[in-house]
Order: sequence, then C-alpha cells, then structure tokens
Amino acid sequence: MKKLEIIIRPGMFEKVRDMLSELGIHGLNYTEIKGFGRQRGHTEVYRGTIMQVDCLPKVKVEVVLHEDMLESVINAVMSTARTGQVGDGKIFISDVEDVVRIRTGERGDAAL
Repeated sequence: MKKLEIIIRPGMFEKVRDMLSELGIHGLNYTEIKGFGRQRGHTEVYRGTIMQVDCLPKVKVEVVLHEDMLESVINAVMSTARTGQVGDGKIFISDVEDVVRIRTGERGDAAL
C-alpha cells in the first residue's frame, strides 16, 4: 500500500476530489494549509501599502491506495491540478506497512 500526500492550489481541490472518486478512491482526508516553495510567496498592495505574503494557501490531500493504482492516480492528479505556473504543488509518496479498520478489526487491503 502507498500513501500519497498531494499538495495543490485550493482552487483545484474539487477537481482533484472528483477525479479521485472517478478512479474509485472514495476515502481521503484533506487539510487547508499554508506554505511556500520556490516562489517564496508574493507581494500584494493593500490600501496603498506593499505587503510581502510569505506563506500561500494550499490544500493537502492524503490518500492511501493499492500499489497497482499508484501510477494512474499520480498521472490523473498531475493532469488535473497542473496549470503550468510555479506553485502547482507536489505529490509525496510513502510506503504504508499496515492499516486497521477500527470498527471491524480488519487489516491490510481489506481495511481499505
């Protein structure tokens, strides 16, 4: 099993969520976060004052899936969330050793 941590622009969340549902992934967690990468934020003008905004709003989507779905999900997220601009996001991939469904005690693939 693999865990994906997908960091995307907030405006892309619904598109990515719908795409994951179409691929058969019905369970996910998401968090509204702030951060920066290479772009190091940006400047804004508010009431005539220039302000440096260091951390930009992002959404982190966490999904655990079977390894055989990994490449298709990565490719679908990339094609859905890509704008071609700096700040489109990243996908972090980790191994998951085991999972336990608390309600039934099922483990492994059956718990997904």
